[in-house]
Order: sequence, then C-alpha cells, then structure tokens
Amino acid sequence: MADMITAEKLAEWKRGYPGVPVVTYVNSTAEVKALTDVCCTSANAPQVVRSLGVERVLFAPDRNLARWVAEQVPEVEVIAWPGFCPTHERITPELVQAAIDAHPDADVMAHPECRPEVLALADAVLSTSGMLRYAAEAAATEFIVVTEAGLMHGLAKAAPGKRFHSLDPQPTCPNMKMTTLPKVADALRDLAPVIELDEQVRLAAYAAVERMVAIG
Repeated sequence: MADMITAEKLAEWKRGYPGVPVVTYVNSTAEVKALTDVCCTSANAPQVVRSLGVERVLFAPDRNLARWVAEQVPEVEVIAWPGFCPTHERITPELVQAAIDAHPDADVMAHPECRPEVLALADAVLSTSGMLRYAAEAAATEFIVVTEAGLMHGLAKAAPGKRFHSLDPQPTCPNMKMTTLPKVADALRDLAPVIELDEQVRLAAYAAVERMVAIG
C-alpha cells in the first residue's frame, strides 16, 4: 500500500487543495509522512479526522479506509487518494458470502480496508486490534475473519475456545510475509540493515506520528 503514493504525488495533490489538512495511514513511507499533518491507524482514523475540527481532509493512501471513515464522520468531507491495500482489495463479496453460507452461525468481522460491498456483509467492521477485542468480548463463539490470514493465530490466542474461519482462498499479504523470524533474529544480532533518512524528513515524519499519538 505504501507504494500507492509518493511524496511527489502527495505534494502535487496538496497544491490542488490549499489549506486542507492531510491525514495519512501509517502504512506509508517516511517521505509521505513528512508532508502529512497527522497520521492514523485503522483503529483511530475516525477519531483523528474528527479531532481536526475541519470541514474537509485529504486522506491517503487507502480509498477504502477513507470511504469508511467518511461514513463514521459524516460532518467532514473526506477526499480520498485512489490507493488501496492489494490484499484486501482482492477480497470479493462472493468470497465472503461463500464463507457465510458455509458457517451461517458465525459473526462476520471485516477490516475497513476492504471494499464497501464487502463491508456491507459484515456484522462488525474493525481494525486488527478491534477484531482481537471483539472476538474476546462478544457473546458469539464462531467468527468469519475478513482480513489477512496472519491474524488467525492472534485471534485463537485472544479468544481460546472460540472458532475462527478464514476465507477460501485465504487472504495472504506477500509483503507481510517478507518479515520472518530468522530475519528478525539476524537484524537484532547484527543491528543491520541500517535505514538512514534525511534529518528533515525524519523530524517531519516523526511529528505527524506524534500528533496521532497525542490524539489517542
């Protein structure tokens, strides 16, 4: 998803909306964050947008998350960059309906990065952390999980004894799978590879993240 927008494209987009603040999903590059007013996660995106107290925001890079945020914060016009999460974009209503047909008693939990027609089939639209809480606290004992399949392990730990069903085929993000335990171990041992950023970019990106943290 981070590759869906560059700093150059964001700067050009901003020029068309002078004075309109930019909210950027944390799944973005440091260079893009540096041109952002405040970052957000899927869990706090509505809260972040509402906190700005403005009539319009630019939201990047995920159009699906932006559309969902606009529904949660109808008093704000959310202008979306046309990017998306490739893994969630591949999830179709037909895949979700097939899971519902196979498990008719299960609650459907869907991530807001999914298409709106997929979210329309969900009992709850939740971030990954929200899914973990919902599964643990809900009265339901069976769930259809409409997000990246890697969450299945965390859900089983968060709500032992409950049943979780992924889609068929399972939504799998190749980018997330690039980080492996051996690579993490090597990085901790060798303190490498080192990522170096321009100091001005680092400070500006850090400020956008810090504003998000301050909001909550």
